[in-house]
Amino acid sequence: MSARWGQRENLSSSGPDASPGVTPGVGPDIPDRQIGALHTEPAVGAPLDGRPTPLLLQGQDYRFRTPPTCLDFQEHVYRRGMVDEGDGEPEPCVLVLARSADMEMNELSIALAERGIRMARIDVDRCLDLGLTIHTDTPLIELDRWLLRPVLVWRRHFELAALPVDPRTLVGSYTVDQWRAVADWLSSRSDWAHVNPARTSLHLDRLTQLADARAFGLRIPRTAVTTRPGRNRPGGGRCIVKSSGRHLLEPRPGLQHGLFPRPLETSRTSDNPEPAPVIVQEYLPAETEIRVFLIGEECIAYQVDKLDPAQLWSDPDAVLVRRVDVTPVLVQRLHALARHWRLQVAAVDLMVVQGEYVFLEVNVNCDWQWFEHRAGTTEVSDAVHDWVATRFTELNRADPRR
Repeated sequence: MSARWGQRENLSSSGPDASPGVTPGVGPDIPDRQIGALHTEPAVGAPLDGRPTPLLLQGQDYRFRTPPTCLDFQEHVYRRGMVDEGDGEPEPCVLVLARSADMEMNELSIALAERGIRMARIDVDRCLDLGLTIHTDTPLIELDRWLLRPVLVWRRHFELAALPVDPRTLVGSYTVDQWRAVADWLSSRSDWAHVNPARTSLHLDRLTQLADARAFGLRIPRTAVTTRPGRNRPGGGRCIVKSSGRHLLEPRPGLQHGLFPRPLETSRTSDNPEPAPVIVQEYLPAETEIRVFLIGEECIAYQVDKLDPAQLWSDPDAVLVRRVDVTPVLVQRLHALARHWRLQVAAVDLMVVQGEYVFLEVNVNCDWQWFEHRAGTTEVSDAVHDWVATRFTELNRADPRR
């Protein structure tokens, strides 16, 4: 995908990638897609105190910029005084904690406005001058000059690394710590309903995902976690090394670096330990990769095909994405997993190996516009907008004071 506003993902079916993707011969892994206006630029991982450069920072030559430009329709309309200010009573709303370049949420703002539903947002990259008061004894907040009653709260891409401060300074450290505490509380406050509740989703690490997927009957690649990837070969053959943590690092606000899964080349791997544990997985020769979006009880799947692992980045227009159906058994297992994880909107990445689905990971901050753009559909957007609007209406009718 060329530089544009939207989500960038690297899909690979058997090898290193940086977002949903499959690299030739790389097992599972598909990171959360990139958000914002993305521009690829060379980036080099610096060695740590003279130590060898970590494997996942070697040759990773992409980085992405996400400018803090507000594109939210409702925010612009309300700030310009183009709406009736009402009678002073708290206005029920959908509250979103995100970042300004989250295009899925920018689109949701328009869709909810068309349905007469107020959406308000707190963007992590634009919050330093935000007028915010949270009333802890009532389910109300004041955002700028508006008194709001959140009914449904959705936290997406609210990464504290995007705060435009230097966390190495006293003021920066203070700011990050305060926002962490308040954002975590907003994301889990019990008198509001939540999409993908943070109490569970923030702790849904990749290793827990793999263990749960296997418990629910899905095949997973053989996996090890180690600081010595050269000594560990799950399955005994070719392997892939990938991040045990995030797929995207943001060492400076607005500048994100991708950590792409990569083949484990033992001939080039020294015996020096990595500075941090990584995941090593057996390589499975995938026929294709599937991304399945789960929205409530709906299931929408896309097949992603590319000739080269880097094609999603170097030649995204050559990546083929098409809408497909998956088996009822898979749909049943994925919905059961989503219920177990308390996820209402999520994307699951899988490979197809000899006709069998292999679980890669679940993306909680799932972005769907890139897939829809490539496949020429709007099914996921339509499903998400309808689900949020329906859930909001149900909650608001059930308890008008909520």
